[in-house]
Amino acid sequence: QVQLVESGGGLVQEGGSLTLSCTVSGVSISDAAMAWYRQVPGQQRREEVASILRGGSTLYSDSVEGRFTIARDNAKNTVYLSMNSLKPEDTAVYYCLARPRGTATDYWGQGTQVTVSS
Repeated sequence: QVQLVESGGGLVQEGGSLTLSCTVSGVSISDAAMAWYRQVPGQQRREEVASILRGGSTLYSDSVEGRFTIARDNAKNTVYLSMNSLKPEDTAVYYCLARPRGTATDYWGQGTQVTVSS
């Protein structure tokens, strides 16, 4: 059974930093594509903000490029999202996603709230 547990969210002032963690069980993250999404309360759409592929290459949305960094620690089976220069528009629930190799199944965490005050 694949499980993802996010942590590290909270309230931060504009310009501040936070690091989110996503600890995975049931699958090795080195054998999966991993991504962070966010969803603004009241909106149905989830925005993909960062991803890291099995080979280690990373992708970022235009809205976070240069401010957010995705990384993984295979030994801890954990993926991180370091967020700097936070803006009020970064306020959202952040979700971790795992897509294991050879499957069409996406696994989601429960989400962690990030609130940026101006």
